[in-house]
This record gives sequence, structure tokens and C-alpha cells, in this order.
Amino acid sequence: MPLDDYGVLSGTLHRHFRDLPDTQGRWFHVNLEVDAPAGRYRCAVDVDSKQSTTGVQWKVFPLEASALGPVAGLEPGYRDLARSSGSGALDCIRHPALANRAGCVFVRRPPAWLQAVLNRLSAPRPWNSGSHLDAARALEPILVPGRVVMVFGEPFRHGLGMHNIHQNQGDPYGSQWWDENGAWQDGATMTRRPDGRFDVFLSKFSTQADHTDNDGHPA
Repeated sequence: MPLDDYGVLSGTLHRHFRDLPDTQGRWFHVNLEVDAPAGRYRCAVDVDSKQSTTGVQWKVFPLEASALGPVAGLEPGYRDLARSSGSGALDCIRHPALANRAGCVFVRRPPAWLQAVLNRLSAPRPWNSGSHLDAARALEPILVPGRVVMVFGEPFRHGLGMHNIHQNQGDPYGSQWWDENGAWQDGATMTRRPDGRFDVFLSKFSTQADHTDNDGHPA
């Protein structure tokens, strides 16, 4: 079964801070404090994986507000999202604005001139790999206090907050997260730039598959 709940929080970024190092083995987060009508939310963005030597993977890029559909103009607050295309829900694999490469798929590598044209029309968005500190450093420049922020993920069961702010599909069979796999329920952090576009941060764990079936399990 997928996540119990899934949605988006829209508000104003108050500040961010990193988890303090400890020896308890918990996952490392960059924490956002987001102001919304119900109060101040804490949003724990996962930037750590203890499942492989590769660590976490991430991508950061600007995105036109129109690519986000109905969620771009939401009033501040939390909203549940239907886990389907067109609802505003995110899918790192299926959403054309988030995938590694939107557009045509070629059986053979296209010629260099055509590849250059495709890169201009639809820039490649591959995953970066590194440590949790590398991922934190990639996220933090877009966390400007006072910016409108949208956080996609699962709300806390108790209190104001969001977690599972990362890819929520593709976890391998036998892992503790297999049952939470699902399509159209991926997490993300987005902050709105002065020009109206959004800066987007996506993250995934290196053990998560890049191709999944309709249930979000590795294909």
C-alpha cells in the first residue's frame, strides 16, 4: 500500500537548519520551518541514505509555475492531493517536468546536432550522487527566508509538519519501505523565485529504482 496520506504544504519559509550530528543512527535532514495559517510547520527533508556507499541522489533546477498545474496557485496551507496525473501530485519518473528527460525516446542515440536541439528544448535532468553534506549544500541555496515555499510529502500524524519529502517509490523488495511504494506520491521542496518560477529540489535514495510499475515497485 502507498503512503497513508499525501499532499502539499504551501506557506512562507521562516528558516532552515540541519539536524545535529549524533550517534543514534538516525537519517540526516535539512529542516524547514514554514509559516501557514494553521501555524509553523516543521518539514524534514531527507538528504541521507545509510543503505549504500553511493549515498543520496538529488537534482536542483528551475521550473515554470505552469508546469505544476493546479498547485502553483494554491492559497497557504496544507492540501491533500489525489495520487494521479493532473491533480498536482508529483512523480519523479512519470511527471514530464521532473523526469530525467522529457520528450521522445530513441532506439539509437540521436546525432549530435539533434541532441543539441533536444537539450535546448528539454534540458536533461540527471540525478547527482554524493554524501548527505553534498545534498544539503545543493538544497540550502534555494531556502531563502521570506520566499513562498511548497513542500510535497506526507503530513505528520501529530502536530504540524511534513516528512517523506523524497521519492516515495522504487524501494526494493524486502526493504522496510516496500509497502509504502506508490506512483504519484513523490516528495519535493520548491521555493518561488522573484520572476515567478520555482526552484525545485528532488531527492531519492540510491537503492530506489529509476523505473517502476503502476504500483510504484521496481520494474
